[in-house]
Amino acid sequence: MLVVATASARGVPPKRRHVITSTSGSRLFSWKLLILLCVSLSCVLVLAALFSLHSSYLSDADSSNHFKVTRSTVSRTFHGPPKIAFLFLVRQNIPLDFLWHVFFKNGNAAKFSIYVHSAPGFVLDESTTRSSFFYRTQISNSIQVSWGESSMIQAERLLLAAALDDPANQRFVLLSDSCVPLYNFSYVYNYVMVSQRSFVDSFLDVKDGRYNPKMSPKIPRERWRKGSQWFTVVRSHAEVIVDDDVIFPIFNKHCKCLIIFPSQRRPPIDNRKGKLNLKLQKQHNCIPDEHYVQTLLAMHDLEGQLERRTLTYTLWNQSTTKMENKGWHPITFSYANASPQRIKEMKGINHVYYETEFRTEWCRANSTSVPCFLFARKFSKGAAMRLLSDEVVGHFQVSAMLDTPP
Repeated sequence: MLVVATASARGVPPKRRHVITSTSGSRLFSWKLLILLCVSLSCVLVLAALFSLHSSYLSDADSSNHFKVTRSTVSRTFHGPPKIAFLFLVRQNIPLDFLWHVFFKNGNAAKFSIYVHSAPGFVLDESTTRSSFFYRTQISNSIQVSWGESSMIQAERLLLAAALDDPANQRFVLLSDSCVPLYNFSYVYNYVMVSQRSFVDSFLDVKDGRYNPKMSPKIPRERWRKGSQWFTVVRSHAEVIVDDDVIFPIFNKHCKCLIIFPSQRRPPIDNRKGKLNLKLQKQHNCIPDEHYVQTLLAMHDLEGQLERRTLTYTLWNQSTTKMENKGWHPITFSYANASPQRIKEMKGINHVYYETEFRTEWCRANSTSVPCFLFARKFSKGAAMRLLSDEVVGHFQVSAMLDTPP
């Protein structure tokens, strides 16, 4: 009888067969699915983060581009004398064009150029101005400007950009529709051209609380400056202002005027708002055009290249009456208070005191003592006519004005 010995019979344990039950297979599949989902979710989160970062970058870039003022790249070389670019920031027309007409007529046409920022669509021609010097001088890309908003400084930048296209423009004077010259053209030209510095009213702002901490760190508190909007700058400083795409967006976002009238420093108290009044009064009431150029040039370490004062005289009414809410506002000169004696007093000012810095700015141009102011505001038509009759800006012939369109 043939006997076949099995493995167990030989004392060798039989090989085990691994049998996967339906329950254990389902559990393994679930684990694999869970791992796959976790990996997929991680990938989605990573992609979402990258997309958000990219979108934020694009958003910042778009915002920067939105505020960027473009200018053509032109040669710095030019033929002929250097020119002063007179930049008029006006609401619509030039109400004192008759005075400026005499000013420019008594000057040298090769030594000045004129640019006007007016309401969009407004055209300066024979039907809208009495002076041929202003024909078609408005820039084509003007914007709607509102007092106390960043649109005001954007308009200034647009004017500068247009004037920079002419390489002969070496000085840039910003003027309002109520500004008048206090001297004739030759005096103004020589005064401005002899100095290699810009004239920008700039001082430390420590009282009004207009600085918004949200501007930090791009605009540190110690670089925050205040001053008159009306500046005269050299070409290199005009380029800094036009090419800025960092500081202006911050101003647009965090420097906002919360008041209704220029004579008010804070929103008026409304008893119906209760405790909300306190919150409103504590908000940062910032007027962009009184801070932007000053702060921007300070940020670029250019204060050493400035005469830190304006060339435009303004008489402030420091009223403390309840009706005016303790507001300061410029006085408008009429025919009656624009007397020769008053004009002489303006011309006789030779220094400016800055209380926040305990600084007396003695007025100089190229290290020579000079009167502080070349221009003044705010002048009515009557006051401007008195300057004409007194021949403040040059020889005046009534017949010359009668030949110009009304």
